[in-house]
Amino acid sequence: MSLVDRLAAARGDKPATLALRNAQLVNVWAGEIYTTDVIVQGSHIAAIGAGYAAEHDIDLKGRYLCPGFIDAHVHIESSLCTPPEFARAVLVHGVTTVVTDPHEIANVLGLEGIRFMLERAKHGPLNMYVMASSCVPATHMETSGARLEAEDLEQLLGHQWVLGLAEVMNYPGVVQSDEGMLDKIVLFRHKVLDGHCPALTGQALNAYVASGIGSEHECTTVAEAQEKLRLGLTIFIREGTTTRNLRPLLPLVTPENHTRLCFCTDDRQPNSLMDEGSIDFMIRVAIAEGVDPIMAIRMGTLNTAQYFRLHDYGMIAPGKWADMVVFSDLRDIRAEMVFRGGELVAENGRMMREKPPLRPIDLRGSMNVRFESLDFTIPALSRRARMIGGRGDQVVTDHLLEDVTVVEGNAVADTGRDLLKITVVERHRATGGIGKGFIKGFGLKRGAIAGTVAHDHHNLVVIGADDASMRNAVAAVIQMGGGLVAVDGENVLGRLPLPVAGLMTESPLEQVRRDYDALIAHAQQLGSTLPDPFMTMSFMGLEVIPKLKLTDAGLVDVEQFRVVDLFV
Repeated sequence: MSLVDRLAAARGDKPATLALRNAQLVNVWAGEIYTTDVIVQGSHIAAIGAGYAAEHDIDLKGRYLCPGFIDAHVHIESSLCTPPEFARAVLVHGVTTVVTDPHEIANVLGLEGIRFMLERAKHGPLNMYVMASSCVPATHMETSGARLEAEDLEQLLGHQWVLGLAEVMNYPGVVQSDEGMLDKIVLFRHKVLDGHCPALTGQALNAYVASGIGSEHECTTVAEAQEKLRLGLTIFIREGTTTRNLRPLLPLVTPENHTRLCFCTDDRQPNSLMDEGSIDFMIRVAIAEGVDPIMAIRMGTLNTAQYFRLHDYGMIAPGKWADMVVFSDLRDIRAEMVFRGGELVAENGRMMREKPPLRPIDLRGSMNVRFESLDFTIPALSRRARMIGGRGDQVVTDHLLEDVTVVEGNAVADTGRDLLKITVVERHRATGGIGKGFIKGFGLKRGAIAGTVAHDHHNLVVIGADDASMRNAVAAVIQMGGGLVAVDGENVLGRLPLPVAGLMTESPLEQVRRDYDALIAHAQQLGSTLPDPFMTMSFMGLEVIPKLKLTDAGLVDVEQFRVVDLFV
Protein backbone atom coordinates (compact mmCIF):
# COMPACT_ATOMS: atom_id res chain seq x y z
CA MET A 1 0.00 0.00 0.00
CA SER A 2 1.30 3.43 -0.89
CA LEU A 3 1.76 6.46 1.33
CA VAL A 4 -1.00 8.18 -0.67
CA ASP A 5 -3.43 5.41 0.30
CA ARG A 6 -2.37 5.62 3.94
CA LEU A 7 -2.95 9.37 4.08
CA ALA A 8 -6.30 9.02 2.34
CA ALA A 9 -7.36 6.49 4.97
CA ALA A 10 -6.06 8.74 7.75
CA ARG A 11 -8.12 11.64 6.40
CA GLY A 12 -11.18 9.40 6.21
CA ASP A 13 -11.41 9.88 2.43
CA LYS A 14 -11.39 6.11 1.77
CA PRO A 15 -12.07 2.99 3.83
CA ALA A 16 -9.00 1.57 5.51
CA THR A 17 -8.08 -2.08 5.11
CA LEU A 18 -8.63 -2.95 8.78
CA ALA A 19 -10.19 -1.43 11.89
CA LEU A 20 -9.67 -2.81 15.39
CA ARG A 21 -12.72 -1.52 17.24
CA ASN A 22 -13.21 -0.95 20.97
CA ALA A 23 -9.61 -1.59 21.94
CA GLN A 24 -8.12 -0.71 25.29
CA LEU A 25 -5.04 0.87 23.74
CA VAL A 26 -1.83 0.65 25.75
CA ASN A 27 -0.19 3.86 24.57
CA VAL A 28 3.45 3.41 25.58
CA TRP A 29 4.37 6.83 24.21
CA ALA A 30 1.81 8.80 26.21
CA GLY A 31 1.78 6.42 29.16
CA GLU A 32 -1.98 5.90 29.05
CA ILE A 33 -4.55 3.18 28.53
CA TYR A 34 -7.85 4.22 26.97
CA THR A 35 -10.64 2.95 24.73
CA THR A 36 -10.37 3.78 21.05
CA ASP A 37 -10.28 2.33 17.51
CA VAL A 38 -7.02 1.58 15.69
CA ILE A 39 -7.17 2.01 11.92
CA VAL A 40 -4.77 0.08 9.67
CA GLN A 41 -4.01 0.72 6.03
CA GLY A 42 -1.96 -2.09 4.55
CA SER A 43 1.10 -2.72 6.71
CA HIS A 44 0.94 0.54 8.68
CA ILE A 45 -1.29 2.25 11.18
CA ALA A 46 -3.20 5.06 9.52
CA ALA A 47 -5.14 6.56 12.42
CA ILE A 48 -6.34 6.23 15.96
CA GLY A 49 -9.89 7.25 16.84
CA ALA A 50 -13.55 6.79 16.03
CA GLY A 51 -15.46 7.60 12.86
CA TYR A 52 -13.38 5.65 10.33
CA ALA A 53 -14.71 3.16 7.82
CA ALA A 54 -12.81 -0.02 6.99
CA GLU A 55 -13.05 -2.97 4.64
CA HIS A 56 -12.64 -5.35 7.56
CA ASP A 57 -13.65 -4.79 11.18
CA ILE A 58 -12.58 -6.72 14.28
CA ASP A 59 -14.38 -5.85 17.51
CA LEU A 60 -11.94 -6.36 20.37
CA LYS A 61 -14.76 -5.83 22.89
CA GLY A 62 -12.58 -4.05 25.41
CA ARG A 63 -9.55 -6.29 25.14
CA TYR A 64 -6.14 -4.67 25.41
CA LEU A 65 -3.99 -3.77 22.43
CA CYS A 66 -0.26 -3.06 22.71
CA PRO A 67 2.69 -2.91 20.31
CA GLY A 68 4.34 -6.13 19.16
CA PHE A 69 7.10 -7.20 21.52
CA ILE A 70 10.75 -6.72 20.53
CA ASP A 71 13.65 -8.89 21.70
CA ALA A 72 16.69 -6.64 22.10
CA HIS A 73 19.30 -9.39 21.82
CA VAL A 74 18.88 -13.01 20.82
CA HIS A 75 20.95 -15.76 19.25
CA ILE A 76 18.40 -17.61 17.14
CA GLU A 77 20.81 -20.52 16.84
CA SER A 78 20.21 -21.32 20.52
CA SER A 79 16.66 -22.36 19.64
CA LEU A 80 18.34 -25.14 17.62
CA CYS A 81 16.08 -24.06 14.75
CA THR A 82 16.58 -21.87 11.70
CA PRO A 83 14.65 -18.56 11.46
CA PRO A 84 11.38 -19.95 9.98
CA GLU A 85 10.82 -22.36 12.88
CA PHE A 86 12.10 -19.85 15.42
CA ALA A 87 9.51 -17.40 14.08
CA ARG A 88 6.78 -19.96 14.78
CA ALA A 89 8.05 -20.26 18.35
CA VAL A 90 7.96 -16.56 19.22
CA LEU A 91 5.20 -15.05 17.10
CA VAL A 92 2.49 -16.94 18.97
CA HIS A 93 3.79 -15.19 22.11
CA GLY A 94 3.50 -11.72 20.58
CA VAL A 95 7.14 -11.18 19.60
CA THR A 96 7.03 -9.56 16.16
CA THR A 97 10.60 -8.23 15.97
CA VAL A 98 13.97 -9.59 17.09
CA VAL A 99 17.46 -8.16 16.95
CA THR A 100 19.78 -11.09 16.48
CA ASP A 101 23.52 -11.60 16.56
CA PRO A 102 24.26 -14.62 14.33
CA HIS A 103 27.74 -15.02 15.74
CA GLU A 104 27.14 -18.68 16.55
CA ILE A 105 26.87 -19.69 12.90
CA ALA A 106 29.40 -17.00 11.96
CA ASN A 107 32.00 -18.68 14.16
CA VAL A 108 31.46 -21.85 12.14
CA LEU A 109 30.84 -20.54 8.61
CA GLY A 110 31.76 -16.84 8.65
CA LEU A 111 29.86 -14.50 6.32
CA GLU A 112 28.35 -17.55 4.61
CA GLY A 113 26.56 -18.31 7.86
CA ILE A 114 25.28 -14.75 8.36
CA ARG A 115 23.96 -14.66 4.80
CA PHE A 116 22.23 -17.99 5.39
CA MET A 117 20.35 -16.53 8.37
CA LEU A 118 19.31 -13.45 6.40
CA GLU A 119 18.15 -15.60 3.51
CA ARG A 120 16.13 -17.90 5.74
CA ALA A 121 14.35 -14.90 7.27
CA LYS A 122 13.26 -13.52 3.89
CA HIS A 123 9.52 -13.30 3.24
CA GLY A 124 8.83 -14.68 6.70
CA PRO A 125 6.30 -13.38 9.24
CA LEU A 126 8.93 -12.12 11.72
CA ASN A 127 10.98 -8.92 11.55
CA MET A 128 14.55 -10.23 11.97
CA TYR A 129 17.19 -7.51 12.24
CA VAL A 130 20.85 -8.46 12.41
CA MET A 131 23.82 -7.04 14.26
CA ALA A 132 27.13 -7.72 12.50
CA SER A 133 29.11 -10.21 14.57
CA SER A 134 32.03 -8.39 16.16
CA CYS A 135 34.02 -11.23 17.70
CA VAL A 136 34.64 -14.06 15.27
CA PRO A 137 36.50 -15.67 16.90
CA ALA A 138 35.59 -14.44 20.36
CA THR A 139 39.29 -14.24 21.34
CA HIS A 140 42.69 -15.56 20.25
CA MET A 141 42.36 -18.39 22.80
CA GLU A 142 40.18 -20.66 20.67
CA THR A 143 39.98 -22.16 17.19
CA SER A 144 36.85 -21.24 15.28
CA GLY A 145 35.75 -22.02 11.75
CA ALA A 146 36.11 -18.47 10.50
CA ARG A 147 37.66 -15.10 11.19
CA LEU A 148 35.86 -11.83 10.48
CA GLU A 149 37.89 -8.64 10.40
CA ALA A 150 36.63 -5.12 9.82
CA GLU A 151 37.08 -5.39 6.05
CA ASP A 152 34.87 -8.51 6.04
CA LEU A 153 32.12 -6.85 8.07
CA GLU A 154 32.16 -3.82 5.79
CA GLN A 155 30.15 -5.87 3.31
CA LEU A 156 27.24 -5.80 5.78
CA LEU A 157 27.43 -2.11 6.59
CA GLY A 158 24.80 -0.94 4.09
CA HIS A 159 22.45 -3.92 4.37
CA GLN A 160 18.88 -2.78 5.11
CA TRP A 161 18.41 -5.46 7.80
CA VAL A 162 21.77 -4.86 9.55
CA LEU A 163 21.54 -2.31 12.36
CA GLY A 164 25.08 -2.14 13.72
CA LEU A 165 27.87 -4.02 15.47
CA ALA A 166 26.91 -6.94 17.69
CA GLU A 167 28.01 -7.49 21.27
CA VAL A 168 31.68 -6.61 21.57
CA MET A 169 32.72 -9.51 23.77
CA ASN A 170 36.45 -8.97 23.60
CA TYR A 171 36.22 -6.27 26.25
CA PRO A 172 39.91 -6.56 27.23
CA GLY A 173 40.73 -5.85 23.59
CA VAL A 174 38.62 -2.70 23.64
CA VAL A 175 40.01 -1.50 26.96
CA GLN A 176 43.59 -2.09 25.80
CA SER A 177 42.97 -0.51 22.36
CA ASP A 178 43.45 -3.65 20.27
CA GLU A 179 43.80 -2.40 16.70
CA GLY A 180 41.56 -5.00 15.07
CA MET A 181 38.82 -4.47 17.64
CA LEU A 182 38.91 -0.70 17.32
CA ASP A 183 38.81 -0.96 13.51
CA LYS A 184 35.38 -2.61 13.79
CA ILE A 185 34.11 -0.03 16.26
CA VAL A 186 35.26 2.85 14.04
CA LEU A 187 33.70 1.20 10.97
CA PHE A 188 30.28 1.03 12.68
CA ARG A 189 30.62 4.27 14.66
CA HIS A 190 27.50 5.78 13.05
CA LYS A 191 25.45 2.64 13.75
CA VAL A 192 24.38 0.95 16.98
CA LEU A 193 27.21 -0.62 18.99
CA ASP A 194 26.21 -3.37 21.41
CA GLY A 195 28.27 -4.33 24.45
CA HIS A 196 29.22 -7.37 26.51
CA CYS A 197 31.44 -6.74 29.53
CA PRO A 198 30.54 -9.01 32.48
CA ALA A 199 31.83 -7.82 35.86
CA LEU A 200 33.82 -4.99 34.28
CA THR A 201 34.09 -2.04 36.65
CA GLY A 202 35.97 1.14 37.48
CA GLN A 203 38.47 2.63 35.07
CA ALA A 204 38.35 -0.35 32.70
CA LEU A 205 34.58 0.07 32.40
CA ASN A 206 35.01 3.78 31.70
CA ALA A 207 37.42 2.96 28.90
CA TYR A 208 35.03 0.41 27.44
CA VAL A 209 32.10 2.84 27.41
CA ALA A 210 34.31 5.62 26.05
CA SER A 211 34.69 3.57 22.85
CA GLY A 212 31.11 4.41 21.93
CA ILE A 213 29.50 1.10 22.88
CA GLY A 214 25.93 1.68 24.02
CA SER A 215 24.45 -1.38 25.73
CA GLU A 216 25.11 -4.23 28.14
CA HIS A 217 23.20 -7.48 28.70
CA GLU A 218 25.58 -9.39 31.02
CA CYS A 219 24.61 -7.78 34.34
CA THR A 220 23.80 -10.22 37.13
CA THR A 221 23.40 -7.83 40.09
CA VAL A 222 21.68 -4.50 40.64
CA ALA A 223 24.98 -2.93 41.73
CA GLU A 224 26.67 -3.96 38.49
CA ALA A 225 23.77 -2.73 36.37
CA GLN A 226 23.57 0.54 38.30
CA GLU A 227 27.24 1.34 37.72
CA LYS A 228 26.91 0.66 34.00
CA LEU A 229 23.64 2.59 33.73
CA ARG A 230 25.23 5.62 35.39
CA LEU A 231 27.92 5.64 32.71
CA GLY A 232 25.34 5.86 29.94
CA LEU A 233 24.84 2.24 28.90
CA THR A 234 21.37 0.99 28.04
CA ILE A 235 20.83 -2.13 30.12
CA PHE A 236 19.26 -5.18 28.49
CA ILE A 237 17.78 -7.26 31.30
CA ARG A 238 18.19 -10.87 30.24
CA GLU A 239 16.16 -14.01 30.88
CA GLY A 240 17.47 -16.97 28.91
CA THR A 241 17.07 -20.67 29.52
CA THR A 242 20.16 -20.82 31.73
CA THR A 243 20.91 -17.14 32.34
CA ARG A 244 18.08 -16.19 34.69
CA ASN A 245 18.82 -12.54 35.47
CA LEU A 246 15.32 -11.05 35.34
CA ARG A 247 14.16 -11.33 38.95
CA PRO A 248 17.55 -10.37 40.46
CA LEU A 249 17.61 -7.19 38.33
CA LEU A 250 13.99 -6.05 38.66
CA PRO A 251 14.77 -3.98 41.80
CA LEU A 252 16.82 -1.79 39.44
CA VAL A 253 13.68 -0.62 37.64
CA THR A 254 12.28 2.77 38.63
CA PRO A 255 9.98 5.27 36.92
CA GLU A 256 13.02 7.52 36.49
CA ASN A 257 15.34 5.03 34.77
CA HIS A 258 13.11 2.44 33.10
CA THR A 259 13.25 4.12 29.68
CA ARG A 260 16.93 3.11 29.56
CA LEU A 261 16.11 -0.55 30.20
CA CYS A 262 15.11 -3.21 27.68
CA PHE A 263 14.29 -6.90 27.76
CA CYS A 264 16.21 -9.62 25.93
CA THR A 265 16.36 -13.43 25.95
CA ASP A 266 19.89 -13.97 24.56
CA ASP A 267 19.76 -17.79 24.48
CA ARG A 268 16.53 -19.78 24.80
CA GLN A 269 15.99 -23.43 24.02
CA PRO A 270 12.79 -24.83 22.43
CA ASN A 271 11.28 -25.98 25.74
CA SER A 272 11.62 -22.53 27.32
CA LEU A 273 10.24 -20.80 24.22
CA MET A 274 7.24 -23.08 23.97
CA ASP A 275 6.40 -23.41 27.67
CA GLU A 276 7.28 -19.97 29.07
CA GLY A 277 7.46 -17.76 26.03
CA SER A 278 9.90 -15.00 25.22
CA ILE A 279 9.65 -11.27 25.93
CA ASP A 280 6.02 -11.79 26.93
CA PHE A 281 7.22 -14.03 29.78
CA MET A 282 9.56 -11.30 30.99
CA ILE A 283 6.77 -8.73 30.93
CA ARG A 284 4.47 -11.03 32.89
CA VAL A 285 7.12 -11.68 35.53
CA ALA A 286 7.97 -7.98 35.82
CA ILE A 287 4.32 -7.07 36.37
CA ALA A 288 3.87 -9.88 38.89
CA GLU A 289 6.93 -8.57 40.77
CA GLY A 290 5.41 -5.09 41.04
CA VAL A 291 6.56 -3.21 37.93
CA ASP A 292 3.88 -0.93 36.51
CA PRO A 293 2.30 -2.66 33.47
CA ILE A 294 2.87 0.26 31.10
CA MET A 295 6.51 0.46 32.18
CA ALA A 296 6.96 -3.29 31.71
CA ILE A 297 5.39 -3.23 28.24
CA ARG A 298 7.47 -0.18 27.32
CA MET A 299 10.66 -2.09 28.24
CA GLY A 300 9.64 -4.81 25.79
CA THR A 301 8.59 -2.49 22.96
CA LEU A 302 9.29 1.24 22.68
CA ASN A 303 12.56 1.34 24.62
CA THR A 304 14.11 -1.31 22.41
CA ALA A 305 12.86 0.29 19.21
CA GLN A 306 14.30 3.64 20.20
CA TYR A 307 17.67 2.22 21.22
CA PHE A 308 18.06 0.50 17.86
CA ARG A 309 16.73 3.55 15.97
CA LEU A 310 13.78 1.55 14.67
CA HIS A 311 11.56 4.58 14.71
CA ASP A 312 8.69 2.86 12.85
CA TYR A 313 8.36 0.21 15.56
CA GLY A 314 7.57 -0.07 19.25
CA MET A 315 4.36 1.96 19.48
CA ILE A 316 0.85 2.15 18.07
CA ALA A 317 0.52 5.51 16.31
CA PRO A 318 -0.20 6.83 12.81
CA GLY A 319 2.59 5.98 10.37
CA LYS A 320 4.06 3.16 12.46
CA TRP A 321 4.22 -0.50 11.45
CA ALA A 322 1.03 -2.29 12.42
CA ASP A 323 2.71 -4.81 14.73
CA MET A 324 0.26 -5.38 17.57
CA VAL A 325 -0.74 -7.82 20.29
CA VAL A 326 -4.26 -8.39 21.63
CA PHE A 327 -4.70 -9.73 25.17
CA SER A 328 -7.37 -9.80 27.90
CA ASP A 329 -5.58 -9.47 31.24
CA LEU A 330 -3.23 -6.58 31.96
CA ARG A 331 -1.80 -8.47 34.93
CA ASP A 332 -1.24 -11.69 33.01
CA ILE A 333 -0.43 -10.75 29.43
CA ARG A 334 -0.87 -13.66 27.02
CA ALA A 335 -1.15 -13.05 23.30
CA GLU A 336 -4.56 -13.90 21.86
CA MET A 337 -4.11 -12.21 18.50
CA VAL A 338 -0.81 -11.12 16.94
CA PHE A 339 -0.58 -8.76 13.98
CA ARG A 340 2.62 -8.19 12.05
CA GLY A 341 2.46 -5.49 9.38
CA GLY A 342 -1.32 -5.39 9.60
CA GLU A 343 -1.67 -9.14 8.99
CA LEU A 344 -3.06 -11.53 11.59
CA VAL A 345 -0.18 -14.00 11.90
CA ALA A 346 -1.10 -15.84 15.11
CA GLU A 347 -4.24 -16.41 17.15
CA ASN A 348 -4.67 -18.26 20.44
CA GLY A 349 -1.29 -19.92 20.22
CA ARG A 350 -1.65 -21.03 16.60
CA MET A 351 0.05 -19.66 13.51
CA MET A 352 -2.43 -18.32 10.94
CA ARG A 353 0.00 -18.43 8.07
CA GLU A 354 1.88 -21.32 6.51
CA LYS A 355 5.66 -21.31 6.64
CA PRO A 356 7.07 -20.18 3.28
CA PRO A 357 8.81 -22.90 1.24
CA LEU A 358 12.52 -23.15 1.96
CA ARG A 359 14.84 -22.42 -0.93
CA PRO A 360 17.65 -25.01 -1.04
CA ILE A 361 20.89 -23.54 0.28
CA ASP A 362 24.10 -25.56 0.18
CA LEU A 363 26.30 -25.05 3.23
CA ARG A 364 29.73 -26.60 3.53
CA GLY A 365 30.24 -29.37 6.06
CA SER A 366 31.47 -28.34 9.49
CA MET A 367 32.71 -31.59 11.07
CA ASN A 368 36.44 -32.00 10.57
CA VAL A 369 37.87 -34.02 13.44
CA ARG A 370 40.97 -36.20 13.64
CA PHE A 371 39.15 -38.76 15.71
CA GLU A 372 41.68 -41.61 15.76
CA SER A 373 44.35 -39.42 17.30
CA LEU A 374 42.17 -38.17 20.16
CA ASP A 375 43.49 -39.02 23.62
CA PHE A 376 41.26 -38.32 26.61
CA THR A 377 43.73 -39.35 29.30
CA ILE A 378 45.13 -36.70 31.64
CA PRO A 379 48.50 -37.61 33.17
CA ALA A 380 48.58 -36.33 36.75
CA LEU A 381 51.42 -33.79 36.79
CA SER A 382 50.60 -32.94 40.40
CA ARG A 383 47.89 -33.60 42.98
CA ARG A 384 46.30 -30.17 42.70
CA ALA A 385 44.50 -28.76 39.70
CA ARG A 386 42.34 -25.92 38.50
CA MET A 387 38.71 -26.91 38.06
CA ILE A 388 35.67 -25.23 36.56
CA GLY A 389 32.99 -24.71 39.19
CA GLY A 390 29.55 -24.66 37.57
CA ARG A 391 26.83 -22.52 39.13
CA GLY A 392 23.86 -24.29 37.58
CA ASP A 393 21.64 -21.41 36.49
CA GLN A 394 24.43 -19.08 35.41
CA VAL A 395 27.10 -19.04 32.70
CA VAL A 396 29.54 -17.48 35.16
CA THR A 397 31.73 -20.17 36.72
CA ASP A 398 34.04 -20.41 39.70
CA HIS A 399 37.80 -20.95 39.48
CA LEU A 400 38.42 -23.82 41.88
CA LEU A 401 41.69 -25.31 43.15
CA GLU A 402 41.24 -28.89 44.36
CA ASP A 403 42.99 -32.22 44.60
CA VAL A 404 42.49 -34.60 41.69
CA THR A 405 41.72 -38.29 41.96
CA VAL A 406 44.64 -40.29 40.51
CA VAL A 407 44.44 -43.84 39.14
CA GLU A 408 47.58 -45.45 37.69
CA GLY A 409 49.20 -42.07 37.23
CA ASN A 410 46.26 -40.44 35.47
CA ALA A 411 43.84 -37.85 36.82
CA VAL A 412 40.33 -39.24 36.45
CA ALA A 413 36.72 -38.30 37.03
CA ASP A 414 35.38 -38.94 40.51
CA THR A 415 31.58 -39.04 40.57
CA GLY A 416 31.58 -39.34 44.36
CA ARG A 417 32.94 -35.79 44.47
CA ASP A 418 30.85 -34.61 41.49
CA LEU A 419 34.17 -34.25 39.66
CA LEU A 420 33.79 -34.89 35.93
CA LYS A 421 36.16 -34.68 33.02
CA ILE A 422 35.52 -32.07 30.32
CA THR A 423 37.21 -31.88 26.93
CA VAL A 424 36.87 -29.55 23.96
CA VAL A 425 37.76 -31.14 20.61
CA GLU A 426 38.61 -28.87 17.67
CA ARG A 427 36.18 -29.68 14.86
CA HIS A 428 36.64 -27.01 12.19
CA ARG A 429 40.12 -27.58 10.75
CA ALA A 430 41.11 -31.11 11.80
CA THR A 431 44.04 -29.81 13.83
CA GLY A 432 43.71 -32.57 16.39
CA GLY A 433 43.58 -29.94 19.12
CA ILE A 434 41.93 -30.95 22.36
CA GLY A 435 41.55 -29.04 25.62
CA LYS A 436 41.21 -31.12 28.78
CA GLY A 437 40.07 -30.28 32.27
CA PHE A 438 37.72 -31.02 35.14
CA ILE A 439 34.35 -29.59 36.05
CA LYS A 440 32.04 -29.68 39.07
CA GLY A 441 28.33 -29.02 39.28
CA PHE A 442 26.90 -31.34 36.61
CA GLY A 443 26.23 -34.37 38.82
CA LEU A 444 26.67 -37.15 36.23
CA LYS A 445 27.14 -40.55 37.90
CA ARG A 446 27.98 -42.38 34.69
CA GLY A 447 28.19 -41.91 30.92
CA ALA A 448 28.75 -38.68 29.02
CA ILE A 449 26.99 -35.87 27.18
CA ALA A 450 28.45 -34.13 24.15
CA GLY A 451 27.60 -31.64 21.43
CA THR A 452 28.76 -29.17 18.83
CA VAL A 453 26.88 -26.30 20.49
CA ALA A 454 29.70 -24.70 22.48
CA HIS A 455 29.70 -20.92 22.58
CA ASP A 456 31.23 -19.26 20.73
CA HIS A 457 33.80 -21.36 18.89
CA HIS A 458 31.35 -24.28 18.69
CA ASN A 459 33.95 -26.96 18.83
CA LEU A 460 32.91 -30.37 20.10
CA VAL A 461 32.51 -30.33 23.89
CA VAL A 462 32.04 -33.45 25.99
CA ILE A 463 31.55 -33.93 29.74
CA GLY A 464 31.73 -37.41 31.18
CA ALA A 465 32.34 -39.84 34.00
CA ASP A 466 34.67 -42.13 32.02
CA ASP A 467 36.88 -41.94 28.94
CA ALA A 468 35.11 -44.72 27.03
CA SER A 469 31.73 -42.98 27.23
CA MET A 470 33.32 -39.68 26.24
CA ARG A 471 35.02 -41.22 23.22
CA ASN A 472 31.80 -42.90 22.09
CA ALA A 473 29.89 -39.64 22.54
CA VAL A 474 32.35 -37.81 20.31
CA ALA A 475 32.09 -40.56 17.69
CA ALA A 476 28.28 -40.34 17.72
CA VAL A 477 28.34 -36.57 17.20
CA ILE A 478 30.78 -36.88 14.31
CA GLN A 479 28.72 -39.64 12.71
CA MET A 480 25.58 -37.50 12.52
CA GLY A 481 27.40 -34.41 11.22
CA GLY A 482 27.00 -32.38 14.38
CA GLY A 483 24.44 -32.26 17.15
CA LEU A 484 23.84 -33.37 20.73
CA VAL A 485 24.06 -36.82 22.34
CA ALA A 486 23.78 -38.62 25.65
CA VAL A 487 25.81 -41.82 25.98
CA ASP A 488 26.23 -44.54 28.59
CA GLY A 489 29.30 -46.59 27.74
CA GLU A 490 28.74 -47.94 24.22
CA ASN A 491 25.01 -47.21 24.31
CA VAL A 492 23.82 -43.98 22.67
CA LEU A 493 20.74 -43.12 24.74
CA GLY A 494 19.55 -40.17 22.71
CA ARG A 495 20.61 -37.86 19.92
CA LEU A 496 19.55 -34.65 18.20
CA PRO A 497 21.17 -34.16 14.78
CA LEU A 498 21.98 -30.51 13.98
CA PRO A 499 23.11 -30.62 10.35
CA VAL A 500 23.12 -26.83 9.83
CA ALA A 501 26.65 -25.92 10.98
CA GLY A 502 26.31 -28.35 13.89
CA LEU A 503 24.01 -25.78 15.50
CA MET A 504 20.55 -26.00 13.97
CA THR A 505 18.06 -28.19 12.18
CA GLU A 506 15.29 -27.35 9.72
CA SER A 507 13.01 -29.94 11.36
CA PRO A 508 9.70 -28.77 12.85
CA LEU A 509 9.95 -27.00 16.19
CA GLU A 510 7.75 -29.58 17.91
CA GLN A 511 10.01 -32.45 16.87
CA VAL A 512 13.13 -30.56 17.97
CA ARG A 513 11.54 -29.92 21.34
CA ARG A 514 10.61 -33.61 21.79
CA ASP A 515 14.11 -34.80 20.91
CA TYR A 516 15.72 -32.17 23.10
CA ASP A 517 13.50 -32.95 26.08
CA ALA A 518 14.37 -36.62 25.66
CA LEU A 519 18.08 -35.75 25.72
CA ILE A 520 17.66 -33.81 28.96
CA ALA A 521 15.79 -36.76 30.48
CA HIS A 522 18.61 -39.12 29.46
CA ALA A 523 21.23 -36.79 30.98
CA GLN A 524 19.25 -36.67 34.19
CA GLN A 525 18.98 -40.46 34.20
CA LEU A 526 22.77 -40.45 34.06
CA GLY A 527 22.68 -38.38 37.23
CA SER A 528 22.77 -34.77 36.06
CA THR A 529 21.26 -32.42 38.62
CA LEU A 530 20.79 -29.52 36.19
CA PRO A 531 17.46 -28.54 34.62
CA ASP A 532 19.17 -28.19 31.22
CA PRO A 533 22.68 -29.71 31.25
CA PHE A 534 23.16 -29.25 27.49
CA MET A 535 22.54 -25.52 27.60
CA THR A 536 24.82 -25.16 30.61
CA MET A 537 27.51 -27.28 28.94
CA SER A 538 27.38 -25.07 25.86
CA PHE A 539 28.73 -22.12 27.88
CA MET A 540 31.59 -23.92 29.60
CA GLY A 541 33.86 -23.08 26.68
CA LEU A 542 33.02 -19.38 26.45
CA GLU A 543 36.23 -17.65 27.46
CA VAL A 544 34.73 -14.18 27.69
CA ILE A 545 32.56 -15.07 30.70
CA PRO A 546 34.35 -15.30 34.09
CA LYS A 547 35.99 -17.04 35.73
CA LEU A 548 37.42 -20.27 34.34
CA LYS A 549 36.55 -21.82 30.96
CA LEU A 550 37.93 -24.47 28.60
CA THR A 551 38.61 -24.17 24.86
CA ASP A 552 40.58 -26.38 22.49
CA ALA A 553 43.61 -24.26 23.47
CA GLY A 554 43.25 -25.26 27.13
CA LEU A 555 41.99 -23.73 30.36
CA VAL A 556 41.37 -19.99 30.18
CA ASP A 557 41.56 -17.78 33.26
CA VAL A 558 39.11 -15.15 32.04
CA GLU A 559 40.04 -12.59 34.68
CA GLN A 560 43.71 -12.79 33.64
CA PHE A 561 42.63 -13.28 30.01
CA ARG A 562 45.21 -15.97 29.32
CA VAL A 563 45.57 -19.73 28.98
CA VAL A 564 46.72 -21.33 32.25
CA ASP A 565 48.05 -24.76 33.20
CA LEU A 566 45.60 -27.37 34.41
CA PHE A 567 47.87 -28.48 37.25
CA VAL A 568 49.16 -26.16 39.92
